Amino acid sequence: MRKLFVIGIGAGDPEQVTVQAVRALRGVDVFFVIGKGEAKRELVDVRGAILAAHVDHPYRVVEVADPPREREVSGADYRGVVEDWHERRAGLLAEAFDRVDGVGAILVWGDPSLYDSTLRMVERVRAGGRSFELEVIPGITSAQALAARHRIVLHDIGEPVHITTGRRLREEGLGSGCSTLVMLDGECSFTTVSDPDVHIWWAAYLGLADETLIEGPLHEVRDRIVRQRTELRERKGWIMDIYLMRHI
Repeated sequence: MRKLFVIGIGAGDPEQVTVQAVRALRGVDVFFVIGKGEAKRELVDVRGAILAAHVDHPYRVVEVADPPREREVSGADYRGVVEDWHERRAGLLAEAFDRVDGVGAILVWGDPSLYDSTLRMVERVRAGGRSFELEVIPGITSAQALAARHRIVLHDIGEPVHITTGRRLREEGLGSGCSTLVMLDGECSFTTVSDPDVHIWWAAYLGLADETLIEGPLHEVRDRIVRQRTELRERKGWIMDIYLMRHI
């Protein structure tokens, strides 16, 4: 493989793929997809829909099975578990890359710079002795899509935005003096926030047909979000959600 594109494809809507990304897609011979099992097959199918919408030449799709990782870890153990998972992922990608001639691409949900491990794994592959040109194409993040769908600005006047995970929100609590954007939260960690002056803007499946939005004072909509999230996950088998919280 002489070149690899890592392409941000947005939050799921084919119309949110940038012109730069489309131009890159049309120069690719092989697309690598990290599969996450049948329960999340829709994530692969959405990538297929994006290719069908924007690629105008014959291409191949190579699916790489995502290795399992331990989920119930915290603190110092968490980083070690994730590092091991990245190493095993990188090994599988290296094997797939070795079978390709020409130009390859990995399609990244959202943008490669924000809570995504693709670039770390690709650098591990290159450090292992594979030589290829690497180009990164940015995409619209779920944070941007959340703000657009709720018609809000992510921060208040002159304030910072704190971007974190559900795990860290549970461990550290909600900070003061900034808006907090929470990603990768499988535990409804907003339920641990008791401040009555907090407002939440929540969304699931941004850009997809099942997109769902809820916003309001946290103490009023907390239970509604939990119920809606549980129903959606049970029906679809997976969920991707994100939310912003701010003191009002």
